[in-house]
Amino acid sequence: MHKVIFDTDPGVDDAMALLFLHHHPEIDLLGITTVFGNASVETTTRNALFLKREWGIDAPVARGEGRTWNPMRNPVDWPVTIHGDDGLGNIDVPETIDLPVDPRPAHRFIIDTVKANPGEVTLIAVGRMSNLAYALKEAPEIAGLVRQVIIMGGAFDVPGNITPAAEANIHGDPEAADVVMTAPWKVVVVGLDVTMRTVMTRKMLADLVTRGGERLKLLSDISQFYIDFYGRHVEDGMVVHDSCACLYLVAPELFATRSGAIRVVAGGIADGQTIQKPDGHAFPPGNWDDIPSQQVCTGIDVDRAMALLRETLVRAA
Repeated sequence: MHKVIFDTDPGVDDAMALLFLHHHPEIDLLGITTVFGNASVETTTRNALFLKREWGIDAPVARGEGRTWNPMRNPVDWPVTIHGDDGLGNIDVPETIDLPVDPRPAHRFIIDTVKANPGEVTLIAVGRMSNLAYALKEAPEIAGLVRQVIIMGGAFDVPGNITPAAEANIHGDPEAADVVMTAPWKVVVVGLDVTMRTVMTRKMLADLVTRGGERLKLLSDISQFYIDFYGRHVEDGMVVHDSCACLYLVAPELFATRSGAIRVVAGGIADGQTIQKPDGHAFPPGNWDDIPSQQVCTGIDVDRAMALLRETLVRAA
């Protein structure tokens, strides 16, 4: 079993990834930690509780603090044209959900859970890296206790999606991302280099609803607004960014990777850019030296990945 903490900012594609984690038989979802990004942390926490209630998820929800690593950096405007005013595709999520939030802040929940399960917990982070960076700041020793960190974020050999240089998750808190990328734990980055190739069409979703019942009907309803946005980029479908990070957890053989130290640019016109120094390439001494080598996904078997995603989503039908 893969023990997982899902660090997320629900978010439409986050919702699909969460349902995948909930349904996959080899995943033990230990907790959901929320962060700002697709909406404010108040909204993403409300959305996590809503999905927990609607899908019968047992895992606790812990709220992040909603602040960037650099206190002088202000969050960008929430992407309401992509995820809707409610963060879940304008499906009229209730203002409040009558479920408790874990009393610990997200970074403390991460620390406590990792220490209680040394060497066993995978952190899957699909929003800003803020919670992970604050956990490292408070308890740097957890880097040696985490099994691995899988990140949805970054763009290495392709353009970004928020600027020509940067992907949105990293751009939203680049200082935190740099802390996470350079820490002495195992990191795998699943970025736009592979996620932009994975498309869930409207027809695929309709087929899933036929097979999967009410849970998939809710997922389909959440996704329609997102598909309308992505219609300008892909044909009648949505890119399933966050699910790719979850797919890597259970099927890493579907991905090609490249190893090397990673740094994140903070400031200037390349703010949020992710840059890897590939292993085996010689450069003069610089800012990538003496930093752990991490993995960047550069390729994906799209057909097998999407088949695994679809079959897992309908598993509980």
